[in-house]
This record gives sequence, C-alpha cells and structure tokens, in this order.
Amino acid sequence: MAVRWRSLRGEYSSTDSGADSGNVRLSEFSAGRRDAPISEEKTASTAVVVPTYNEAENLPMLAERLFSLGLPDMRIIVVDDNSPDGTADVVRNLSERYDHRLDLIERPEKNGLGTAYKEGFRRAIEQGADYVFQMDADLSHAPEYIPEFLMALDNADVVVGSRYTDGGGVDKEWRFRRHALSALANFGIRAIVGLTVKDSTTGFKAFRAEALEAIDFDKFRCKGFGFQAEVAFACQRRGHRVVEFPITFYDRAKGESKLSLGIILEALWRLFLLRWQKKMS
Repeated sequence: MAVRWRSLRGEYSSTDSGADSGNVRLSEFSAGRRDAPISEEKTASTAVVVPTYNEAENLPMLAERLFSLGLPDMRIIVVDDNSPDGTADVVRNLSERYDHRLDLIERPEKNGLGTAYKEGFRRAIEQGADYVFQMDADLSHAPEYIPEFLMALDNADVVVGSRYTDGGGVDKEWRFRRHALSALANFGIRAIVGLTVKDSTTGFKAFRAEALEAIDFDKFRCKGFGFQAEVAFACQRRGHRVVEFPITFYDRAKGESKLSLGIILEALWRLFLLRWQKKMS
C-alpha cells in the first residue's frame, strides 16, 4: 500500500521532460542501450545479489550450482545481516574456493530485505555488471534458469521469474500455509498497486544494468516483503520492457521461512499508501 501511496504522489514517475504521463517512452529509454544478443557480448558480466540471514547451510550448494553454469564472468554478492549461524564466515571460505568471485557485504543488524537488495544492487553497478540478478539464498529459485533469463534479456529490460504465468508453478512439497500466504499477498498487492505482472511478489528477477540504474531506489520505503512489489511497480511506471518467465518455485532446502502474515499485512499497508500518493498528486 505504501507503493501505491507514493505512486499517487508521482514519486515513481520519470523526471524526463520528454516522458508522457510520467512514463519514459520506450524509444527514449532504448537510445544507447545494448541490443546485441548476449551471446555476442563476450565481455558481458553478471552479478547475482543474494540477501542472507542464517543461510550458512544453503550457500555452499547455491554457489556450486551458480558457478557450474559456466558463465564466463559471474560474481555473487552476498548481503548478510549479521547472521548468528556464521553465514559471513561461510561466504569468506567460499570466496577463497571460487577465486574471490563472491563478495560479502556485512551489515551490523537485520535491516530488511529491501535495504539489503539496494546495497547489493549498488555494489553490482559499481563493479560494472552488465546484468544483475536477485534471488533467494535458500535454493527456492533454481539457478539453472539464469541462462534462459539472460537470453530473454536480449529483448527485455527486466525478466521476472513468475510462478503465476503459464508454465509456472510451485513445488508439490510446498506447505499449504505458505501457498495460501503467497497467493493472498500476490493477489492483494496486484489489486492495491495496479500491477500488470502476474507474480508481483517474486524475488527472482534479472535486470539490464541500465534499467536498474534508471530506478531511484532512494524513494523506496518498503524495507521488507513489499520491496519486490515496489521494484515491479517502478519498472512498470518507467515503461521498462518486462517479461515474465515461468519458473517452478521450490520449498527452501534448509532453514525456516521468514514470511509471515504480519509481514504481508505491513507490505499491503505501505503499498496502499504509495498508490494513494500518486492519485493525490
């Protein structure tokens, strides 16, 4: 709801004087962008941003599966919120094993999923990444989709890993409570914010770097679950070319889910406020 409120005040609209109704024209946005197929961009680099809290058990397998994809210039950026299970130490050990292709951003305390992604995105851009991914550390997002996402970025600015588009779905082992919470959150957020993407809450996305740089993350207010919808809404408002790619969402490999009804209700309230802001502007 916070997204909706801020949108109503025009805070996700383009400041480009040539934009129509606050949206960047695709022709203007595309000027100067890299339209060559990724296969022709031999020096293209990819960064995968992974926020963590108590994911020490899952990170070794995630790193192994990511680097086994054989992408020539891939880095993993882990943003850890002072996990008591030693996640940061695991990242340091993995970085040694994989030729320092893992970067660690250590934060002193839990400060929300959204702020973690913002720090990770900034690091990826600073390092010159051409393509930036966001995904969960718990193996609920299969790394094997990444090459297909990269191919989809040949003709898109943003690729959304979608459970709710044709061909997408969730693991049969996913517990009913989580399934119900996710469906409720996705339906409520789409209705409140006015999103066109079918999976507004997915945490598995890929961006062209210039599309990510065009988003003013300083205007985002959702620190937690609602951040995913804020990103989707900002991309929609700016006129980015967004493609939904069907994925299967798997239950986390190890550890406990951090999603709760309270988190969902907080996200809905903040997103509602953001939509209302746009209507009042």
